[in-house]
Amino acid sequence: MNHLTLAAGLFLGAGSALAETPVLTVYAPDYFGSEWGPGPAIETAFEAECVCDLQFLTGDVMPRLLLEGARTKADAVIGLNTDVTKQARETGLFAPHGQDTGDLTMPIEWTDDVFLPFNWGYTAFVYDNTKITNPPASFEALLNSDEDWKIVIQDPRSSISGLALMLWVKSIYGDEAEAAWEKLALKILTMTAGWSESYGMFTDGEADMVLSYTTSPAYHLIAEDDDTKSAAIFEEGHYFMAELVGKIAGTDQPELADQFMDFILSEAFQSIIPEGNWSYPAKLDASKLPEKFALLGEPETAIFYSEDEAAALRDPALEEWLSALGR
Repeated sequence: MNHLTLAAGLFLGAGSALAETPVLTVYAPDYFGSEWGPGPAIETAFEAECVCDLQFLTGDVMPRLLLEGARTKADAVIGLNTDVTKQARETGLFAPHGQDTGDLTMPIEWTDDVFLPFNWGYTAFVYDNTKITNPPASFEALLNSDEDWKIVIQDPRSSISGLALMLWVKSIYGDEAEAAWEKLALKILTMTAGWSESYGMFTDGEADMVLSYTTSPAYHLIAEDDDTKSAAIFEEGHYFMAELVGKIAGTDQPELADQFMDFILSEAFQSIIPEGNWSYPAKLDASKLPEKFALLGEPETAIFYSEDEAAALRDPALEEWLSALGR
């Protein structure tokens, strides 16, 4: 064999090996696959185990799934939450995750055998503690304060965190939720479509408070060595949110999909979450969290709706919200 023939043979062999590398396609929200999200580190860690090509396709996950139906290209989906899982479950696209959830490190018991949590957190109002030295210790104190606080929130029709706030208010105030929104509206500077825009306004100094999470100050503490951001902890409790993974029943990579579901609760995955997604891992002992997580405020009460409860409350809560904020 001459050198050209040998080179051609090596090239074709390498190309064939590359072509045979199995691909696992996972739909994820935009933030997840970004360079500052957890996706890149998770991709590297999983590919070291699976000898495969893990590809995150990012965008609006639920609308894409609903549009594609059984034709979906996804093998798994990551980034759903309990406020939308009823809709996701009813598509019939998902298979049981097959994981033991008996020893998760979450404040609630998890019994769902289809959607698997990978991280969790509490919705909260984050403030600059150099400007607000006497933060509200309850939702009532926030609503009835004489302080001229300017708050930025997110639209519940387009934002998961905005939807969480709407259900948080509903859980505390029940039939009086619309009146609560009318009070809160007096303090709302603006409402954005998503979290990133809101949080950017807050960090730029345009707002005194922003709807975010109790773990948001961890980013400032760890990445910026900045202890000026805090979460106001309310005595009524805080709305609990878990982000979830689901396996597509019709995947053409069932073994890889199962391996990915196994990987979700592994320490290799879970240890990425605190500083990759700035939230609490679903299964990681507190002793293995970054040291500065111990400085975060934590509510005594977790407010949580099942997917059926959240689905039933969503429309009436949205009507109250629309009425109070003038549509």
